[in-house]
Amino acid sequence: MIDCPALRPFLLAALVLGNASISPAEESRIYQFTPAKLQYTPGPVDNPLRGLVPYQGPRPDRFPYSMEFNYLPLSALVKDPEQYDWSVFDAMLDDIASRGRQTVARVFLEYPGKENVIPEFLVDRGLKVHKYVNTNTAPLPPANIETPDYEDANLRKVMVDFIAAWGKRYDGDPRLAYLTAGMLGTWGEWHTYPKTELWASKEVQKEIYEAYSKAFKKTPILLRYPAGPNDSLSADSLPYAFGYHDDSFAYATLSSGRPEDDWFFLPTMKRAALTERWKEAPIGGEIRPEVWGCCFDEPPCTAPTQGFAACRDQLHATWLMDTGLNQKEKASPERYDRAIAAVQKMGYDIEVAAVSAETSAEDSIAVTVTLRNRGIAPFYHHGWHAKLQLLAQGNDKPIVINTDWSPRLIQPGEVKTFAHTIDTSQLRSGKHELRLRLPNPMPGGKPLRFANENVDPETGSLTLATLSVQSDQNR
Repeated sequence: MIDCPALRPFLLAALVLGNASISPAEESRIYQFTPAKLQYTPGPVDNPLRGLVPYQGPRPDRFPYSMEFNYLPLSALVKDPEQYDWSVFDAMLDDIASRGRQTVARVFLEYPGKENVIPEFLVDRGLKVHKYVNTNTAPLPPANIETPDYEDANLRKVMVDFIAAWGKRYDGDPRLAYLTAGMLGTWGEWHTYPKTELWASKEVQKEIYEAYSKAFKKTPILLRYPAGPNDSLSADSLPYAFGYHDDSFAYATLSSGRPEDDWFFLPTMKRAALTERWKEAPIGGEIRPEVWGCCFDEPPCTAPTQGFAACRDQLHATWLMDTGLNQKEKASPERYDRAIAAVQKMGYDIEVAAVSAETSAEDSIAVTVTLRNRGIAPFYHHGWHAKLQLLAQGNDKPIVINTDWSPRLIQPGEVKTFAHTIDTSQLRSGKHELRLRLPNPMPGGKPLRFANENVDPETGSLTLATLSVQSDQNR
């Protein structure tokens, strides 16, 4: 057995027993493994499960993206106690998947300007509904809203039962990227400001926490407000493995130094001792409408303490809803280029850092691949596993080798090494390309493209090495 460093050719010898007319002593196979030269380059801005997220059905030529967002009223899904109509949710997932994108979704019970979002059977059975004009709707004008009594026992049971059924049907569905918890508050954003007297009690909030925690083990769930045990309005979320979403990103994200701004996102994260949560669960959100688009200008329209890059890096943000780059008018080339550079640094950035091989047994080689995360956050999702491919020279159909290699939770700056033994007994003489790809488990979805030069932009395939096979009958 010969074991030489990666990035230098070497020979691997193994006996071949397949030809009965030639004794093993007379015939052997020689393998020459020549690693490719691997060079880092940032992964594309529309790599899956990260970046900017437009609303469902965006203009296709505005800005590269891998996910679309939309939300639905609870009334569209719950028709009676434990009676659900999933067709509208499936239609949304399928429509977005038809464009090769995955969905960020939310379900709500109240929305300024919308009626009939509360399941009618609950109102018929005595649910109290508060109707008033909501003034906290900027940049839109004030609008009528209907806020349910969140303490109502029937409503509470319906919400908990719905989440359980939702998770049973969709947890780990590859069409579904992230869920923001929703259910409670204006737009499902977990507040009824300025009418805080209508807000759900901590007991109700905890019931929703528990329901999501039990129902969704794979699909990431994000809460709007980080909270520790001493928060005045929000139940303690520390014991639960949720991510969080900042819906005032680049406007009220970082500390301003003013006491009246203590509700800003990062100060709230610090008070709740959740500033390290990004290592296990994603941080998302929405760029605040007041700074749509112009947050990427130079100088930006954000406050000096709220620059996009600083907010991105301190939160370790993976995705953000955005409408600013999807307007009727296209962004200027200068704004577009700055946005590309800024968004490209969101979330994970997985590089293939090294590859090597050694003989493992007769007619097999053990390939070792090292991945490095050059991003600011991990890759969070289950169900993504790399595939190796061997493509013979002159052939257009590779041999596909499944592995259990996953990029999940490789922390920024960390490396993780994987190994897999490949049976080479059926390889014919000649040259074979060894490739690596990380396909999207959603059919038609964008593959994860490694942060390397020479990655195929369509398939995500990266050539790792050339494997030459020769028969030597004189050994």
